[in-house]
Amino acid sequence: MSGPRLTVIQLVPALESGGAERSTLEIARALIAEGHRSIVVSAGGRLVAQLVEEGSEHVELPIGRKSLRTLGLIRHLRRLFVELRPDIVHARSRLPAWIGWLALRPLRPRPHFVTTMHGLNSPGRYSAIMTRGERVICVSNSVRDYALHHYPGTDPARLVVIPRGVDPAEFPFGYQPDDGWRAAFFDQFPQLRGAPLLTLPGRGTRLKGHADAIRLLADLGERGVAARLLLLGAREAGREAYIAELEALAASLGVADRLAITPPRSDVRDVLAISALILQLSNPPESFGRTVVEALALCRPVLGYAHGGVGELLSELYPAGRATPGDPARLAEHAAELLRLAPAIAPLASHRLADMQRDTLALYRDLAATS
Repeated sequence: MSGPRLTVIQLVPALESGGAERSTLEIARALIAEGHRSIVVSAGGRLVAQLVEEGSEHVELPIGRKSLRTLGLIRHLRRLFVELRPDIVHARSRLPAWIGWLALRPLRPRPHFVTTMHGLNSPGRYSAIMTRGERVICVSNSVRDYALHHYPGTDPARLVVIPRGVDPAEFPFGYQPDDGWRAAFFDQFPQLRGAPLLTLPGRGTRLKGHADAIRLLADLGERGVAARLLLLGAREAGREAYIAELEALAASLGVADRLAITPPRSDVRDVLAISALILQLSNPPESFGRTVVEALALCRPVLGYAHGGVGELLSELYPAGRATPGDPARLAEHAAELLRLAPAIAPLASHRLADMQRDTLALYRDLAATS
């Protein structure tokens, strides 16, 4: 362990799925590896078991519940801070950040408050809480630029760019799943057999561009390019109406028999590895685009809209995959080009998980040293 033992509390709405949640576990794992104390406060979820198994503690509080009753948790959280005496409180979402910030205000001495801007949230007073950290971690330069543009009173010195990263051991270059996994996958989704697979990973929200992907599948078919489409992780509880809308669109375009929509899966690496092309079609722009890095780490080509964090990543790592938003004809041409002959992909030399963990823990240590 480098320096004194730290106690770090991370605040997130829940531990179900998503980039912020994955980053929470990754930093928790790094804290434990260096001998620090790691605590996460959330409403719980399927990732809690992994968090605890890896050595962290979990306190169940619904600090992300959008209700006036959530304000009643401020005192509860304040008592928790007094009891646990954290060195760092790290908020990764707006409502938990508000609850955490209000709980910290009267405390003396006060733990250091850190925020991470994981997304390009709608600007305003509610979102401004994410710029109130003593250090504000931005997951890309696009996020840093966004923060300075919409919150010009923010001290640029407090904004620290720490991109998300992937573990090369988890996403090894050139990896392919074994024949058993492949056979089981296509037995489960026989409609995906027989043509190159396009995969769009993402939650069940229209912001992820699922409809654009379905239209792309239809456009490719009209051009005589055979393909299949997997919307990986879109089928979620509470999103039934949206999924029905996507299925209706696919039926109207005549591509329903070439489409699969799945719940979140634990074998994302295997699915990406067998895909001919990974899609990242979020609109509006995303803050980062972790799946871009995961796919490229596996040596799989990516086609994504050239804006926000995804455009930033593609410009740096795979310029051939940059697509103009709002131009479906060109998107189909671009996809056909990549399916025919994708440019070579080099092994990742940046955006590694160890880099993100190292830089975040260094930020914690630097802040704690100022106490």
